Amino acid sequence: MDTQNFNNSTTIIGKDQGDISNIHLVLQNVNKNKIVSDNFFNDNIDEVEVFYPNKMNEVIKPEPPNQVQAFLMPISKEHNFDDTSANLGKGEDIQHKPFIVANTSEATLHHLQNDCIIPVFSKDNEKTIAHQEFIEVVLSAVQKIFPNHNITKPEIRVSHQIKGRIPSAIHKPVKELLEHEKTIYYERMAFIIKVPTITDIVNGNELSLTIGGVRSYNLENLYNKKSLEKFKFFIGFQNQVCMNLCVSSDGFVEDMRVGSANDLYSKVLETMQNYNAELNLMEMKELSQDFLSEHQFAQLIGRSRLYQHLPKSEKQNIPLLNFNDSHINTMAKDYYEDQNFCRNQDGNINLWDVYNLFTQANKSSYIDTFLDRNLNAFEFSKGIQKILNGSFDYHWFLS
Repeated sequence: MDTQNFNNSTTIIGKDQGDISNIHLVLQNVNKNKIVSDNFFNDNIDEVEVFYPNKMNEVIKPEPPNQVQAFLMPISKEHNFDDTSANLGKGEDIQHKPFIVANTSEATLHHLQNDCIIPVFSKDNEKTIAHQEFIEVVLSAVQKIFPNHNITKPEIRVSHQIKGRIPSAIHKPVKELLEHEKTIYYERMAFIIKVPTITDIVNGNELSLTIGGVRSYNLENLYNKKSLEKFKFFIGFQNQVCMNLCVSSDGFVEDMRVGSANDLYSKVLETMQNYNAELNLMEMKELSQDFLSEHQFAQLIGRSRLYQHLPKSEKQNIPLLNFNDSHINTMAKDYYEDQNFCRNQDGNINLWDVYNLFTQANKSSYIDTFLDRNLNAFEFSKGIQKILNGSFDYHWFLS
């Protein structure tokens, strides 16, 4: 089980959304979808349509200022908004399942912007990049890369609430505190933004392009002077059947260190531009072509339980499995009971379903380990696939 690590810094500042220069959010709409083959559009090209980004990893040609586009997309009328949080609702899907559960609760961008204080580095009183700034930066970058697509409102999950009070309420009993006398912020935050017009089908499941990130103040030394701050960011897909995230290595930055919101914006743009969506989709589709028998799945579950207790010297010779007994128990249960990814009638199960059993179990992880485990689920599933095709790297798990 993950441990809770609270940072009790008492040096904080009030509501401040920060100064993100040169960042302006634009919301645009498009209703058509089709595959395209070029990456950029110019003044003379006719309107085209897009299904999913098929050349996001190609070398970016020089463009005029403020046109950072990884591939060609249809032209539509722009709508400029001053209040981002109030105008990103159009085109949003109704969410029936959260992308992470664990000990998290739902939050809104408006709540973070208006109701939460911002921690600072206590030795120099420099503010951190707040949760809402992180989300706003990513929103701006997504609008830059996908200017003609609908995007959903950020789906935000928070945990580890840090409570406080204003100085004038220092002697009041808790039960007498008024709302304006209370202060809060959240130590950990995760969010996703979907581009529902960019989709593909894997093994009968619709996947939607999804961008998101994680911020954990417990990874910062808030008792010291301001230093580079740590973020986790990804671009990948979300399975619309179960809301499981699909994260691959070239779309995930585990330790994004930045000194300002502008640095964060640049690195988020770079990650999205370098992401190879087609390769990621192809690898996921290939998982559906290989199967484990009931006996092999039982071996996998048993070995995964043993893995947690192996001596360190033996673990070093075996590929990483970053899931604990609780996750493995959930997978064993869902092998029989999950309505979307359970075994076939003959007991066999394809690796796409095994992968989704991993990502389904991962929803019980804490925010700060959630994306790391999601990536591990993908890499581990590909490793099991290699065993079935003659490799010995992951052979221990099926021996």
